[in-house]
Amino acid sequence: MINTKKSRIVKALLGVTMSLSIAVTGNMLAVPQSAQAATVSQASVADKIIATGKRYLGVRYKFGAPAGRTDVFDCSSFTQYVFKQHGIKLPRSSRQQATVGTKVAKSQLKPGDLVFSDTNRDGKINHVSIYIGNGKLLHTYRVGVGVTISNFKGSTWDKTFVTARRVIR
Repeated sequence: MINTKKSRIVKALLGVTMSLSIAVTGNMLAVPQSAQAATVSQASVADKIIATGKRYLGVRYKFGAPAGRTDVFDCSSFTQYVFKQHGIKLPRSSRQQATVGTKVAKSQLKPGDLVFSDTNRDGKINHVSIYIGNGKLLHTYRVGVGVTISNFKGSTWDKTFVTARRVIR
């Protein structure tokens, strides 16, 4: 009878210990995974946007290109189209696009951020690019160039930088 009672107590203690162990371990695993999932999700969307944009490398530039067309783009129709493919609605012009999302410092750029410049140096935003990481921009400009990847640091777009916006949540 004593052995039976001891056996029940030991089994009960083992059960409680295992339950607590599982609960604590499960709780510790859940927190980092949810934080990591948010980061992965944001990076994943940016990667998809960049991949979509790269599919259009070489497509001709045309100032005032109509929204939704993929045979020609201007800078803002390009960003509007590429982001729309991933459920992010942007206004049509670069000036309007510069008002959405969250402002980002040049030193804090992440892939998928929009970079705005005043290449005319007239005090008005007139160009938008997609930052793709490693100091590179994905954008379109000038007839004969079209959709391309350019260096950001030291470029015209860097020297005439006005603001950057993060629209990926």
